[in-house]
Amino acid sequence: MNISIIGSGYVGLVTGACFAELGNRVICADNDIKKIAHLKKGIIPIYEPGLEELVAHNVKKKRLRFSSSIKDAVKNSEIIFIAVGTPALENGEADLTGIENVARNIAMNMTSYRLIVEKSTVPVETGEWLKRTISTYIKRKIEFDVASNPEFLREGQAINDFMHPDRIVIGVESKRAKEVLTNLYKPLNAPIVTTNIKSAELIKHACNAFLANKISFINAISRICDKVGADVKEVADGMGLDKRIGASFLNAGVGYGGSCFPKDVDAFIKISEKLGYDFALLKAVKNINEEQKDFILKKLKDILWIVKDKTIGVLGLSFKPNTDDIRNAPSLDLINALQTEGAKIKVYDPQAMEKAKGILRQVRFCQDPYEVCRGSDCLLIVTEWDEFKELDFAKVKKLLKRPFIVDGRNIYEPQKLKKQGFTYIGIGRKGYE
Repeated sequence: MNISIIGSGYVGLVTGACFAELGNRVICADNDIKKIAHLKKGIIPIYEPGLEELVAHNVKKKRLRFSSSIKDAVKNSEIIFIAVGTPALENGEADLTGIENVARNIAMNMTSYRLIVEKSTVPVETGEWLKRTISTYIKRKIEFDVASNPEFLREGQAINDFMHPDRIVIGVESKRAKEVLTNLYKPLNAPIVTTNIKSAELIKHACNAFLANKISFINAISRICDKVGADVKEVADGMGLDKRIGASFLNAGVGYGGSCFPKDVDAFIKISEKLGYDFALLKAVKNINEEQKDFILKKLKDILWIVKDKTIGVLGLSFKPNTDDIRNAPSLDLINALQTEGAKIKVYDPQAMEKAKGILRQVRFCQDPYEVCRGSDCLLIVTEWDEFKELDFAKVKKLLKRPFIVDGRNIYEPQKLKKQGFTYIGIGRKGYE
């Protein structure tokens, strides 16, 4: 099929490359001329395992190309996916300016039937506004359909998630739109959930809100474990074996970050308020997540006493492993809080260093984890990269000024590190301290 993806950010680029891999002809369009110029040269603006190779392969096969012209994308595609950003406004609402601008441009450049599909995460009822905007700006009477097809891509595993989805959700209003999207996704041989547009929009926010809830729940449990001397990992293992609960997203730590959970939780709270419902549960989820960073800082102070003029080595900047995304990353808040109290910071991350250099100030960026350790008063783990799980701890101990480790992701075994002479502080693992 002939497809265009408007918005060549994380979701748009992965989606476009994967659709091309399935044999479709795809145009990835974006109004960022510099980004498009880089993509045409094979320079990928984000780190996602396998994406660079997938893009290069499909460009070579002439199934994937890039354009800075929405007119070009609309003219040469029957299906148009909108994958532009919906950043949070100061009040927590999603900023839909980009969605409206794209809708207006699509309307003004349509010459025949088009299926316009929401791929961006948007508030429920956005589909109605999308349809109204296109109807307002369309030049002449041309048939079109609007649909919702939320993405469920995890950063670091996005290509696998696209190619092997748990389910595909399509929200449609017409038989034609349903048939087009069903045929498009047929090669994936995955369950297709067909709903109306509003239900599809809600499914996305409901999923992210529920997963954020699981993370905050286990973080709340970690606080209880810390008080009574239980081990949150053992509690989570016991919970996760219950098929009604499941083990995923039950890892206690410094809290969730990234471009989705914080933004989507805030947006869902505001959506609910507009509809006259006080989503108190989600407000608690958000508060617990914020408090978890203060909890980590308190633990760090418990072993250092005075933070001022101490050197803290931080391992991990990205909000999760296998990505360079530092949007709403807990590391940034922790580093800023420590700097406010006068601490000196050394950092290392396998992929996120360049992006962090544009944000963090007066931080020493190191070449590897061992340079971070050298002369530091404490080592703080913020992102669970595999590289950090395989450190030479005999070497780490020699390099650290004091053998203190605050493990913000519970990636180490407390007893092993204690035997090697470390003072180990985990999250909800007080039974081993």
